[in-house]
Amino acid sequence: MNTYKTIRFLVLVAVLLIPLFRGLGVNDSVSAKKGNNGCLIIAQNLPQLDDEIKGNTLDLSALFAYENGKYVEVKENLHWKSLNKNVATVSKDGVVTLTGKNGKTFVVVTNGKTYDKIGIHVKHGKAKIEKQKNRKYDLISKAIKSMTVKEKVGQMLMPDFRNWNGQPVTEMNDEIRDLIKKYHLGGVILFSENVVTTEQTVRLVDEYKKANEDYGLLLSIDQEGGIVTRLQSGTDFPGNMALGATRSTELAESVGHAIGSELHALGINMNLAPVLDVNNNPDNPVIGVRSFGEDPQLVADLGTSYTKGLQNSGMAATAKHFPGHGDTATDSHLGLPSVPHDKERLLEVELYPFQQVMNEGIDAIMTAHVTFPKIDPTTVISKKDGTEIALPATLSYEVLTNLMRNEMGFDGVISTDALNMKAIADHFGPIDAVIRAVNAGTDIILMPVGLEEVASGLYEAVERGEITEQRLDQSVERLLTLKAKRGIYKQVKETPIEEKIEHAEEVVGNLQHKEIEQEVARKSVTLVQNNGLLPVDKTNLDSIIIIGYTYSENLRDALAAHHSSVELIKADKPLNQEQLTKVINADLVVLGTYTSNVSGRLPSSPQMQMVNQVIQAAPDKTVAVGIRNPYDIMAFPDVTAYITQYGFRDASFKATTETIFGLNNPSGKLPVTIYRDADSVLYPFGHGLGYE
Repeated sequence: MNTYKTIRFLVLVAVLLIPLFRGLGVNDSVSAKKGNNGCLIIAQNLPQLDDEIKGNTLDLSALFAYENGKYVEVKENLHWKSLNKNVATVSKDGVVTLTGKNGKTFVVVTNGKTYDKIGIHVKHGKAKIEKQKNRKYDLISKAIKSMTVKEKVGQMLMPDFRNWNGQPVTEMNDEIRDLIKKYHLGGVILFSENVVTTEQTVRLVDEYKKANEDYGLLLSIDQEGGIVTRLQSGTDFPGNMALGATRSTELAESVGHAIGSELHALGINMNLAPVLDVNNNPDNPVIGVRSFGEDPQLVADLGTSYTKGLQNSGMAATAKHFPGHGDTATDSHLGLPSVPHDKERLLEVELYPFQQVMNEGIDAIMTAHVTFPKIDPTTVISKKDGTEIALPATLSYEVLTNLMRNEMGFDGVISTDALNMKAIADHFGPIDAVIRAVNAGTDIILMPVGLEEVASGLYEAVERGEITEQRLDQSVERLLTLKAKRGIYKQVKETPIEEKIEHAEEVVGNLQHKEIEQEVARKSVTLVQNNGLLPVDKTNLDSIIIIGYTYSENLRDALAAHHSSVELIKADKPLNQEQLTKVINADLVVLGTYTSNVSGRLPSSPQMQMVNQVIQAAPDKTVAVGIRNPYDIMAFPDVTAYITQYGFRDASFKATTETIFGLNNPSGKLPVTIYRDADSVLYPFGHGLGYE
């Protein structure tokens, strides 16, 4: 900036600030209220934050930084001004709106005692933040230097308070509040037991934030959509495999944004989604329809779009489960799975989607409790039975630091999967597991077994040099950077709770989100097999029999909305003669099958014996609906018609029913291969029928 421009800028600042200093006394300033000297800072000047402006608006945050290293967000008693409104304007809340014209402006904020500025430069239609250079902006480094070891460890801990004394935690209690303060917790994970209604969730989240005293609180949740949906009051979006069947990156982004918007409105700020596992093993019992599919490119394309929508809503996104849980036949909640592939294969398949979202700037990655012996051959002795086992990825320096950070270039936050899962808890002691995870490179210790025991164990590990304080500093810097990036700060004064509730009730489960939910459901329904039965003219039907067990009532209710004579036979084993007679006499038979593992779809299983019995009794009028896994038809390949819907949410049952009656022309394509047996394919990836 030349001398003339410098003088002009200082004059403008003086003109702006003089009346404000007159109007606001020292007692009205944040620093006076806190009794600690400091200065006002625009958060986007922090060197750790990006300088790129995406879109036409930028939401600036004002922080008050104290000399002791603490900082808080300020929203009241501020005055914002743009010094060149031809380039950008700024609202009273710090929201900058670009005009579309080239040029440069400074945005200034003051609280009447101190002020800060930030530059915005628009050239050839591209807008960029021009950060101010000063040591005062290195808030995060200063904060870390001011922290005790206990405070640093606390930033890394993310326990759950799902239940307390055997009862679901739906409101704050004094014991939890004290634990948050005592252990300086940096995060908490919520579960469906905790988030029952919109109003109740807003109140609980608000109390969590008030209990936190240090740098803001990460409040996370597994709101993937589909079979892993925690909110009891939100929109029940079909899951990832349903999105995979649509092949639509636009819908994936819309779903991510809608989920993020609902969580954000509730005060939740971190979603443990999307799942980026490539589900190339039909026998996988834990991923399955949580995956976008078996093709790495499809998973990468939809995963990056979902992530973009999620993060553009203000939510921190977390890709899971690194390096990949898709090609396993063991549930890591129950045992320790292994993936035997070498690095070349992993880079082409399992790691490919993770690399793509890393390249696009995803906030966080969650690890898998899975062994990858070709990446890390380290073995340890299991505390469960004394046998020698391979080291899981969650505890592996080779996987988390050498592979993820050094080779793949990820500089965001790493979270463990839940440490109370049997893959870890059975083989490692609670403290041993956490020490290994931290030294491997993790930043968030998710759901440690025994908060007090683990915290004390970490303090002692640092004291005896088993974990260095420098290692803690690396994680805390990443965590504080994530919080700053997503605007997660301790507030001087929270927005009134009634305003938060009113806003949340406008967003959570709104009409626009419901329309996206139904569009995904309709476009995902896949007609896999049809020998002339579908679509059915319901006016020619006198009676419909529904047969099934799990979620059979949902299927019945969806069909009953279209036809007056619908009867449910609830069964998961072969029918008796009376039931078979009803099947034979019905005009249409709809079988609802539900499996979650390979044993459930074996032809010898009671459910599949019943299915084949019904198909034999009514061969030309039976349509089977794979409620969850598309693979169910492997047990009954001779069925006349087969539809798969990839999940058990109401929107999917409605879409399937509309498809049966010709109100929805199915367009879904299989995101996985359905095998006849180990050596042959029944239906290939990409298969899907429609109506002419």
